[in-house]
Amino acid sequence: MPIDIYWRIHMEGDQSSLRRRVRSRGGFAPGGTAPGTRDGRDDGYTHADYMAEVARAAEESGFVGGLLPNFPHTDDPWAAAATLARETTSYRFMVAFQPGFLHPVQAARMTATLQRATGGRIVYNVISGGGGPAQLWWGDKVDHDDRYARTSEFLDVLKGVWAGDLTHHGRFYRTEHAGLPEELAGQPFPEIFFSGSSPAAIAAAGRHADYYLSWLEPYEALAEKFAAVRAHSDTPPRFAVRVDLLARESEEEAWEEIAHGWRARAIDPERAGQGGVGRSGAREGGAGQGDSVGVRRSRSFLAEAGDDHRALEVAPNVWGGFNALRDGPAFGLVGDYHQVAERLDQLLDLGVDALILAGIPHLEEARRVGRHVLPLLKGRTS
Repeated sequence: MPIDIYWRIHMEGDQSSLRRRVRSRGGFAPGGTAPGTRDGRDDGYTHADYMAEVARAAEESGFVGGLLPNFPHTDDPWAAAATLARETTSYRFMVAFQPGFLHPVQAARMTATLQRATGGRIVYNVISGGGGPAQLWWGDKVDHDDRYARTSEFLDVLKGVWAGDLTHHGRFYRTEHAGLPEELAGQPFPEIFFSGSSPAAIAAAGRHADYYLSWLEPYEALAEKFAAVRAHSDTPPRFAVRVDLLARESEEEAWEEIAHGWRARAIDPERAGQGGVGRSGAREGGAGQGDSVGVRRSRSFLAEAGDDHRALEVAPNVWGGFNALRDGPAFGLVGDYHQVAERLDQLLDLGVDALILAGIPHLEEARRVGRHVLPLLKGRTS
């Protein structure tokens, strides 16, 4: 069965490589290529222009769509999706959002409007938050398990509004005869990619997810997690994995690129996020000081690794040090094109039906992976 392969669209600014952990493309950091200057004046090239360039490159390289992450320090992914849709033709936009900060009636209207405008190219990445300071940035003090209870009720209400004439009196939301206006009714409901590793998250995913989405972990741990999701669902979702890649012509070249970044991290630990595998990837998927079970799981796999970057290779080509070289989850794949494709195929053998791939820098790596890795996959989208 063909699989859907997405490419992550940076929302926080992009690095020029993994060798220096400095966001120099897009985003809001000063001195980058966007916004840019020429002869001391604004050259008109914006962060949105760079995101559009990445989206076009990913679409041309064979990806079906892109994940638009959602952090306190980024553009809003709903607005970005509306902007970027006009730059592409069939590319889907996976909007990441936390249900607690939108009313489901408003979310239904926003989504239906985008579906109508884009020809049904909106996909949901539903996240419930990782707690800690990042959660408080949003003004959200709801406890971990209650966040997932709120998410579950949000999706119940959203689906009811989509169907029309919903009256709902629940713990978190109330509606009276809520539905979409006639002009927006009948749009395709977005596929739901649902994230979270705790029992509360897995139970909610079993009820609502079209795809249960996980960061990459050691493959045996992923298999156990997928089994737990299946056990909590009468109709199990499909599975998706978010994977960073560093693929090169030879394995030696790939590991040398990692070594460059690792040495730079040791020389300049402040720029490298203070170095080491203990950094959680707080800007993607959960706060470093929060209650994210996914972050704690990631740390546990690497607790004994020490400071040798090759010691973080927990299985052939599965490396747990990416979060020392860029913000985000720890695990990714490192190797030559055939090795990386084989490891992705092994994920398919575990029952994975969709992939969200990423690489630094997003623009060039979208083209590289599309040209050299995707054609080697057994189950790539036709």
